[in-house]
Amino acid sequence: MRLLRVGEPGRERPVVQNDNGVAFDLSTITADIVGRFLADGGIRRTRDALTAGSLAGVDIDGQRIGPPLARPGAIVCIGQNYAAHAAESGAPPPKYPIVFFKHSNTVIGPYDDVRRPRGAERLDWEVELAVVIGRRASYLDSPDAAADVIAGYTISNDVSERAFQNEISGGQWSKGKSCETFNPMGPWLVPADEIDPQRLRLRSFVNGEPRQDSSTADMIFPVLNLVWDLSQYMVLDPGDVINTGTPEGVAFSGRFPYLADGDVVDLEIDRLGTQRQTVAAALSRPAQSPE
Repeated sequence: MRLLRVGEPGRERPVVQNDNGVAFDLSTITADIVGRFLADGGIRRTRDALTAGSLAGVDIDGQRIGPPLARPGAIVCIGQNYAAHAAESGAPPPKYPIVFFKHSNTVIGPYDDVRRPRGAERLDWEVELAVVIGRRASYLDSPDAAADVIAGYTISNDVSERAFQNEISGGQWSKGKSCETFNPMGPWLVPADEIDPQRLRLRSFVNGEPRQDSSTADMIFPVLNLVWDLSQYMVLDPGDVINTGTPEGVAFSGRFPYLADGDVVDLEIDRLGTQRQTVAAALSRPAQSPE
């Protein structure tokens, strides 16, 4: 089962696909796929409705696919969570998870353009497994307990501007992570009970050329450990997202050029679908009128 949202930005409607890819309208169950829907048993109710055959079919061919989660609360990110990526970044494997945040308004659809920020010259890609929280998590007793608070999984591209991140962020990374369009997400959300998060292949390509090719089995801190660890220091709410880190093969390694306008980035994770973004020039905004 796959949960997704289709339609133009700000006007997406919720849809579910069964295992055969047939799409059904979810608007009789929820107005949108948000944290409250997940916390109120929305995935169970959707699965029950699919089984009962009570949902109307819908044709989504040719329609824009939006991010599978509307209005995420926090986007909590984990840095250097693959040993090979830490090494290509010039750092030893971390002893504890490295945590930073992205602004939630960075989220766009999986096929939307990534906009180059003004002055950006070191634009980078990062394919990541994204964890969507479905129940409030605070001081979880163990990593095993984390399984009960995860609603599902999707793909994130943790787009980064490396000069903003490493040279002018004052010792933290958020300036290089929170620019407009810097978190393509989707195409769909797969329920947690259908996915083994440590047995997924991740890959990325730029203009058709391979960049990243790894497995979540190589994470330094596995998904359940990450959720448990974060719950010791912050409250995770339904609708929060955790980007769990990226494997080796990014431009920051020095092995590949940074992204140029017109470049096409493809990302894929087993069972979670594919993404494709084109890098576009920064938006030109009119000057604000004086008050």
